[in-house]
Amino acid sequence: MKLGFGLYKHMLNASHYNFAKQCGATHVVIHLVDYFGHSRNNVDQPIGGTTGWGKAGNPDEIWSYEELLAIKNEIDAHGLKLEAIENFDPAHWYDVLLDGPKKERQMNKLKQLIRNVGKAGIPIFGYNFSLAGVSSRYQGPFARGEAISVGMNGVDDTPIPNGMVWNMIYDENAVEGTPPKIGHDELWDRLQYFLDGILPVAEEAGVTMAAHPDDPPVPYLRNTPRLVYQPHMYQKLIDMNASRANQLEFCLGSIAEMTEGNVYDATETYSKQGRIGYIHFRNVKGKVPNYHEVFVDEGDIDMFRILKILKKNDFDGVLIPDHTPQMTCDAPWYAGMAYAMGYMKAAITALDRNK
Repeated sequence: MKLGFGLYKHMLNASHYNFAKQCGATHVVIHLVDYFGHSRNNVDQPIGGTTGWGKAGNPDEIWSYEELLAIKNEIDAHGLKLEAIENFDPAHWYDVLLDGPKKERQMNKLKQLIRNVGKAGIPIFGYNFSLAGVSSRYQGPFARGEAISVGMNGVDDTPIPNGMVWNMIYDENAVEGTPPKIGHDELWDRLQYFLDGILPVAEEAGVTMAAHPDDPPVPYLRNTPRLVYQPHMYQKLIDMNASRANQLEFCLGSIAEMTEGNVYDATETYSKQGRIGYIHFRNVKGKVPNYHEVFVDEGDIDMFRILKILKKNDFDGVLIPDHTPQMTCDAPWYAGMAYAMGYMKAAITALDRNK
């Protein structure tokens, strides 16, 4: 197993690459979507609300091979390896998600993007097939010692407005109103269209497509259905297309928040199948619709037990802390991430020594 570090777009610079390496990381997972374009007040993770995370990117410009290669080369120069890009920009695939008139044109652009990713030598692309995206969360002193973290206390039923998908605005001039309400079967059909289109291209490009579960994992959020809100639903996604490029962005926190099954059985099932692309290694207390994100060593998940399952099943991918509570000091995000990384490095080292 490899220790990785997640970086948002505004963190793709030398100081953060060095920080990741100082924490013991050998790999990085990066975001190119700018969730913080409207605000830099919270560098821990985007929270949003009914108004979302701000404006999506340019619908006419996908990330080019030259742009991706330049980022990869810079990361390589700092002694790290670029393992994955996490999330499409909503501007690039809103009609794929919404089954809109531009979906075929957008799918062709997504295919070219994945070719660019493969050509640049980036092995994994993570995605979250969701209409509402990450929502219904709020901040508070939820972790040990009143550290600031994120939690959920009920489901936001406010419908997403026209022009918004995946918690970002793709059309500021959309007509007033909300998208038509659909059921789960329709959303699964839309996912099938996406998988059948993107996976052959991903295979040819040497890229693994890694699906994130719903966050938070509830059946409906903001008047939209969700896909993977119970552990067994990951299997449905895998069975939809047998391609080995069809894998999982395995978020331990999201899976532990689910109301059925348990995170250990899920880890056993999907790591044994060799279907885990990479892992969000974070801990929580509680389940939807009431949970809190906490420090890696204080939540409901026995993280060392997770590592033992992964080792038994020969998982050799990357684990990143994703996000973590902020510590009370002059650099809250950095201290919280360093704490999580130290725990992870020590746990992996201990596991390797106890063969």
